[in-house]
Amino acid sequence: MTIKAANPSEYVSGVDDARREAFVKLRETIQENIPDGFKETMSYGMIGYVVPHSLYPGGYHCDPKLPLPFVSIAAQKNFIALYHMGIYANPELLNWFVSEYPKYSSAKLDMGKSCIRFKKPEHIPYPLIAELMQRMNVDQWVEVYETGLKGGGKK
Repeated sequence: MTIKAANPSEYVSGVDDARREAFVKLRETIQENIPDGFKETMSYGMIGYVVPHSLYPGGYHCDPKLPLPFVSIAAQKNFIALYHMGIYANPELLNWFVSEYPKYSSAKLDMGKSCIRFKKPEHIPYPLIAELMQRMNVDQWVEVYETGLKGGGKK
């Protein structure tokens, strides 16, 4: 499912009625808990939270014209997705999240490298997502990102 949107508000309007309330709550959870410095924008056809060029002029190494991505949320055909690049790039953060998840949700964790899929909106662990957002600020994310690039690790 692709939602054509020029801005985050348009994106939210395009989310189907059955999942819009949960999606809005997820967006609000991120907005209320993500550290200062990240900017909400449209990124890769999703709502994204990025490090703007004003804070990280080099941008994203794959396309330096783009700001450095950090978190994105999307309403896909069969699930709501949370993409968190910090989880992908930082094994300690990934291990923390995986170990904490069962304390917050009875649903089995459905996760890819950076993508956490929520097939049922009622299974979104908002308090855990809030804590996840608070665990990495802009400076920490840039440091993890640059270490990965310089060390030849995950990009």
